Amino acid sequence: MFTIDSISIRYEQKNIISNFSFHVNQGEIVSIIGPNGSGKSTLLKAIARNIPYHQGTVEFDGTNLKSMNSKQVARKMCLLSQRNQAPTDMTVIDLVSYGRYPHKKWFEKLNKEDMEIVYWALEKTHLTDYKDRTIDSLSGGESQRAWIAMALAQRPKVLLLDEPTTYLDISHQHEVLELVRELNQDMGMTIVMVLHDLNQASSYSDSIVVIQTGKKVACGSPYEVMTKDMIRQVYRMNAEIQYMPSEKKPRVLLMNTIK
Repeated sequence: MFTIDSISIRYEQKNIISNFSFHVNQGEIVSIIGPNGSGKSTLLKAIARNIPYHQGTVEFDGTNLKSMNSKQVARKMCLLSQRNQAPTDMTVIDLVSYGRYPHKKWFEKLNKEDMEIVYWALEKTHLTDYKDRTIDSLSGGESQRAWIAMALAQRPKVLLLDEPTTYLDISHQHEVLELVRELNQDMGMTIVMVLHDLNQASSYSDSIVVIQTGKKVACGSPYEVMTKDMIRQVYRMNAEIQYMPSEKKPRVLLMNTIK
């Protein structure tokens, strides 16, 4: 699907990401985890070509993303940031409609096919009844679903989510992650997301990438990555790992901070 090969990112002569590589298969859910300030969001922005990298390549189906223009990239992947902002009086359907513009020429209006895709995206995110509501009238979970609907209307092959559960309460976190799983299972959409919660990453991911101070520490399935040693090394915490066959994914029980 796409490959990140030896990516390095600098800011004011300081290395933020160093020689970072991993591969994402089509139809996978991949989570990037690591402590605050480790470079998770920076890495995601570089993959989406929102920020430059001075070394390495990002290839999508064998094509270097640097050889594509912005519209071509937008048709292949969409990045949703931690904080997405829209005018307070914008309606849900207007927001979702913006997802069609990478497929249109300058000043070209949306046609019947575009609107069918917009309504399809609203239906997929369970927002059809909310289409005329303004964005500022939505709950946190509803607002996040509206932005995901906009991304779906863009019809990308890959959805990049930067901490999609940040600022949401537990029920809305569950709502958003269940939607992500539904999109992956029903549509085969490839998802790469940054998460903080280790158990959410374990439960919802096919594979996990661990980053610490800009370097890759581990990459593999939740069973391979979620270990006592990794958590001790990366998070400076002792933990117990429960292996529950009924859930098919390991569960992390954080114990105490290592002094």
